[in-house]
Amino acid sequence: MTDIQNGPNRLPWPPIIYLAAIAISIALGLLFPLPWISAPLSDILFAAGWLLVAAMVALDFSAMRTMARAKTTIMPNRASEHLVTTGAFSFTRNPIYLGNTLLMIGVGLITGIAWFLPLAIVAAFLTQKLAIEREERHLEGRFGKRYRDYAKRVRRWI
Repeated sequence: MTDIQNGPNRLPWPPIIYLAAIAISIALGLLFPLPWISAPLSDILFAAGWLLVAAMVALDFSAMRTMARAKTTIMPNRASEHLVTTGAFSFTRNPIYLGNTLLMIGVGLITGIAWFLPLAIVAAFLTQKLAIEREERHLEGRFGKRYRDYAKRVRRWI
């Protein structure tokens, strides 16, 4: 059970998870490189990767700006002061985590390191289990019906 006053977690799991997944992807790419798609499809994937990175930057910027305006913490291990439902939070309950996942996929497409793709999925799964589900319990305990109504309207990821 999470502590409503102190926050959903003791550790800020999402940055730890995504940084570890990036490091593991790079290490595996160096030690055990997987085959990658050749041109011209690789050129299209390269461009798509940059689009995903751009989407991540826009999504994260929008989410952080919205949270700053609401005067609530961006730290995933601290208690939320306000329920944020506008901006990027109006179409995904976890825009920063979605952005982190898009970043990993985008970097994988740009670099051609195939390990980024499955590890992005693993990182998203671990983030959901170690952070999102706990954050949801924290938000429901803190904001009650307002959070439950929001969760019915807006998807967890996309």
